[in-house]
Amino acid sequence: MNFPPPGRFPPLILDDVRGAQKMLSGVSRVTPLEGSRHLSALVGAPVQFKCENLQRTGSFKLRGAYVRISGLTPVERAAGVVAASAGNHAQGVALASALLGVRATVFMPVGAPLPKVAATREYGAQVRLHGHVVDETLAAAQEYAHETGAVFIHPFDHPDIIAGQGTVGLEILDQCPEVRTIVVGIGGGGLAAGIAVAVKAIRPDVRIVGVQAAGAACYPPSLAAGHPVSIGSLQTMADGIKVGRPGDVPFGLVQELVDEVRTVSEDELSSALLLCLERAKMVVEPAGASPVAALLSDPKSFRGPVVALLSGGNVDPLLMQRILTHGMSAAGRYLSLRLRLTDRPGALATMLGVLTVADANVLDVSHVRTDPRLGLTEAEVELHLETKGPEHCEEVAAALRGAGYLVMA
Repeated sequence: MNFPPPGRFPPLILDDVRGAQKMLSGVSRVTPLEGSRHLSALVGAPVQFKCENLQRTGSFKLRGAYVRISGLTPVERAAGVVAASAGNHAQGVALASALLGVRATVFMPVGAPLPKVAATREYGAQVRLHGHVVDETLAAAQEYAHETGAVFIHPFDHPDIIAGQGTVGLEILDQCPEVRTIVVGIGGGGLAAGIAVAVKAIRPDVRIVGVQAAGAACYPPSLAAGHPVSIGSLQTMADGIKVGRPGDVPFGLVQELVDEVRTVSEDELSSALLLCLERAKMVVEPAGASPVAALLSDPKSFRGPVVALLSGGNVDPLLMQRILTHGMSAAGRYLSLRLRLTDRPGALATMLGVLTVADANVLDVSHVRTDPRLGLTEAEVELHLETKGPEHCEEVAAALRGAGYLVMA
């Protein structure tokens, strides 16, 4: 595949995406669209999730990896393949290699989620842990390819990868012909570029909105500069889109075909993941929830019908626990406060009775009597409560104050 320079839409690319779709028949799943009543009400138009979190290996990455490895010559296949990934591309390459009978070595960051590491090994790849961000891991994998002759399978910076990922766009158009906006997370840009190539060739009126984590947003400065630029510190829980520099190949396509790139905060990602779990009953990783975060942050700015791509569901259970706690806190579902009470028998039970009437669930209580700041007959209690939202938090605090307690939250 040869990509012409930006500024001219390449008709050949749509043919390549369609060819990739035929190649993936019987390999990747046609993942479903699921409606979201909650987001539809916020946006004021139908919102549906494209559930690539239900894809084989738990993300869209199998599509591009299989197309790329299928295109190797017999000599290249015999040399094996090598890849670098925080997890989803690793699993896609591992499974694609196993299906095609190719030996695979995968480099993963030292902090990669353990379930993703274990799954990659179970698909048959040899896993090597190196570096702390994807860019360092990429460099190690490229060095390995140079030393051994293995073919490097880039996670996003290759036309075959982009064509494979673009099959998601063809499915969206088939499943939701009336779609007017597609929202997709962006890391290196392969998925967004592929979807944009497929969709804009058929429906140029469809708006494509890319979403990056604010702590790892390499596209906004790159688009402003007119070429890919590297950013420094990467701080985000969304490891699937934690990339410090856009790919050269997808950048030109994103620049030309993606209508807008937005950023979302960590709090917005947490809230989006919580919504997916609570309202849609979908297990989604932070990168996969980024389109939902964008919809939640400014719902009225999207023209519907909207399709939000849940790109992956491979999340470490420990990270999920922390994210859910953070998301519930950001949504006003937790309340932490300190208050003073008289240190006498039954005082704590009386205070807990006020919370019972206020319908607040006590998660933790810390009772302090020995702090020198306290009076002789005083005790201080630190409470961690589960509430129903911001308004309920205010009602609980007001109930305690109304009962005569000094609340120091």
